[in-house]
Amino acid sequence: MTAQTIQKSKNGGRLRLWWQSVWSRFDDVPLLGWLIGALVAVGLEYAVGRPFAQLLGMRKSPALFGFLFILKEPWLIPSAIVYVAVMTILPIAALAKATASFANKTATALLRASTLLSVAVHLILLYAILYIWCDILPYRLIVVKLTLIAIVITLSLNVVNGYMGEFSCSHPGFISLGAYGASVVTILVFDDPSPWLFPLALIVGGIVAALGALLVAIPSFRTRGDYLAIISLAFTFIIKSFIENLEFVGGPRGLGGQPNWASLPVVFIVTIIAIWIINNFVRSILGKALNAVRDNEAAADAMTVNTQRTKMTAFLFSAFWAGVAGGLLAHVLAFINPASFGLQKLAEVLAMVYFGGLNSVVGSIVGAVSLNLLGEMLRPLEIWKWIVIPLMLILMMIYRPTGLVAFKEFDIVALLQPKQTTKGEQ
Repeated sequence: MTAQTIQKSKNGGRLRLWWQSVWSRFDDVPLLGWLIGALVAVGLEYAVGRPFAQLLGMRKSPALFGFLFILKEPWLIPSAIVYVAVMTILPIAALAKATASFANKTATALLRASTLLSVAVHLILLYAILYIWCDILPYRLIVVKLTLIAIVITLSLNVVNGYMGEFSCSHPGFISLGAYGASVVTILVFDDPSPWLFPLALIVGGIVAALGALLVAIPSFRTRGDYLAIISLAFTFIIKSFIENLEFVGGPRGLGGQPNWASLPVVFIVTIIAIWIINNFVRSILGKALNAVRDNEAAADAMTVNTQRTKMTAFLFSAFWAGVAGGLLAHVLAFINPASFGLQKLAEVLAMVYFGGLNSVVGSIVGAVSLNLLGEMLRPLEIWKWIVIPLMLILMMIYRPTGLVAFKEFDIVALLQPKQTTKGEQ
């Protein structure tokens, strides 16, 4: 080992120790404290963000933590860093630490009263943060909606590729079936549709996608090996070609004019419901059976697990939620066409699943949020963005092949628990 390598190792060790010492100061801050700090921070940005940005030489508040300004106009790097530090990092850290004692007592009281009440309070705070943050700049609203939809898509694919241990490439087809199925209900079936029809449209989109999944599941699960990957990839191309030849939905031109019903509260509520249902599904007896099938199908079959029914149920369940996400996507964008559901969409979805981590609800959320925000932040790089992101994924596969947060259960009660008390309270 050379002297330069030793020095780099020492520097990396010092950096880790410094970060651990900084983060350890917030060991007593519960999730409620972080949400309170974030709420105050977005309120501060809403009140004085624009004039403060102009004072620093920027035209408006940075949309995504200063990255768009930094990549478009590098001379604004110091201004963007100061803005993010003053408007986001420092207020959140200071308020979270200052309210740690109050937040711990409140979290304890909420859990003692009712777990459901504690969940509701945390979700209301989270929604308020997103609402105010999006209200500052309209661009943020579309980014948040697409990120929430990506969470549903990633979770649904992780059921098959992670918990079931198969490799499916059919999700773009399921998303497109859901998008067109929901759009047909809200545009073509009813002359004067009501917003109350939207939940029905999403369910129809999910059912259409699940029916499409039967075309993949029936031949695939009668065989073993990599046949699912081959058949599911063929299914994606078949669905794309099929839609391109359906003139009543626009064919290759696409279908537009979807009503603006996928508002932030609607997308937020559907995402929370999807997380809750999928998390309960993978933690249920059927979810444990899926893990058994993934680890050793022959042994699972010998232990009286109906492997064919288990895989079929999980695959249709996964496709249903992909269809629901497709319905949301169609009504967020107000336009869809078959070209949007090809190989690029498949690559994006697979990247989010494997970047976040297999067999983990938390990993799916982390992968969807991080890659979606990263893609938007790097948008000014244009074509170079598709070089930077794949390089990051390659490095991830080399140094952390299981993903950022793999094989980790999503325990809501543990997440809402108060942290250790401060020394003064012991």
